[in-house]
Amino acid sequence: QVQLVESGGGLVHAGGSLRLSCAASERTTWVIGWFRQAPGKEREFVATLTWNGGSLYYADSVKGRFTISADNAKNTVYLQMNSLKPEDTAVYYCAAGSSTPYYSTEAYNYWGQGTQVTVSS
Repeated sequence: QVQLVESGGGLVHAGGSLRLSCAASERTTWVIGWFRQAPGKEREFVATLTWNGGSLYYADSVKGRFTISADNAKNTVYLQMNSLKPEDTAVYYCAAGSSTPYYSTEAYNYWGQGTQVTVSS
């Protein structure tokens, strides 16, 4: 059972930056990444990577603004979010899994508790 603990959410003005962290209890899944869920909306894919560093994937809505990275020595994945927009406001969830497709919630077996990101206009 993989435990995921997120941190780093908060309130920021539009155009600002935040960095989310997700510490995993073990690195036994193939991919680890981030989803988000805004009020009244479905949970959506944001970004993911393979632990071996071979592949990175981003949602079109965040390409060029968000960067996902990992520190394998710490079993931690990061999401650097720049040029934030009010529409980025959501609860951000860290997720880990070993299935496909990488952009589907069904590919992920383990989820963190979520961290709130609020971007004011």
